[in-house]
Amino acid sequence: MFSRPKPQATRLKPTLLAALLLAGGPVVAHHAFSAEFDAKAPVTLKGPVTRVEWINPHAWIHMEVTKPDGKKEIWMVEGGTPNTLQRGGISRDSIKIGTEIVVAGFRAKDGRLRANGRDITFPDGRTLFMGSSGTGAPKDGRDPNEKPKPKGPSR
Repeated sequence: MFSRPKPQATRLKPTLLAALLLAGGPVVAHHAFSAEFDAKAPVTLKGPVTRVEWINPHAWIHMEVTKPDGKKEIWMVEGGTPNTLQRGGISRDSIKIGTEIVVAGFRAKDGRLRANGRDITFPDGRTLFMGSSGTGAPKDGRDPNEKPKPKGPSR
């Protein structure tokens, strides 16, 4: 008896699926502030910038912080999206390797040397907002995009 060959599309489905899965690469998930950072654990970091990652969904500034005992630590500070930072006056070119900065932010919940940055202060005294309250970070009036609460009786 004559057997009919499988249609081409049927044979390609498993191969196509495998190729798509393998080609996908790593995926970095976007997260809410409260999933990773502790609003009750503020931190102030001071030191030179060692690396800048201008990537989505968050830019990262790596900096070398010297502890009171002289030991050096490399911290990763998460900022807003590159687009948000640029609208706030921070560009890829304004954060140069070696620049001594001060970052006010919030520590990671898991104890790693990571922080969510709120403000970055440059050597010339300029302080710019580098975070985003929209992700669940504390609303403390620092975010220029925060809408003030309406005053007066609520309806």
